[in-house]
Amino acid sequence: MCLGIPGEVVELMDGHTDLAMVSVEGVQRAVNIGLLREESPDGTTTLDLRPGDWILIHVGFALSKIDEAEAKASLEWLTGVGDAYTDELDALRASDIA
Repeated sequence: MCLGIPGEVVELMDGHTDLAMVSVEGVQRAVNIGLLREESPDGTTTLDLRPGDWILIHVGFALSKIDEAEAKASLEWLTGVGDAYTDELDALRASDIA
């Protein structure tokens, strides 16, 4: 089973415009945030993301920005699914894209 898990942005990484350090239940990893960039009509891209924001992560990529209430509800549900969530956290601990 593949899960999207919520994580809190700890910092936007200097020198790596598409990476942010994210914390998922105390596990911190670099996550690619490039998919969250939005293109303006003039061709420039913007990123509305700051430390303290919550994102939904799947296989090292941020898929969407979510609010804190949704993040907490998702974490509660994921904790209840047991092994699938534990396996996902173990994979996150073992990964490193920085």
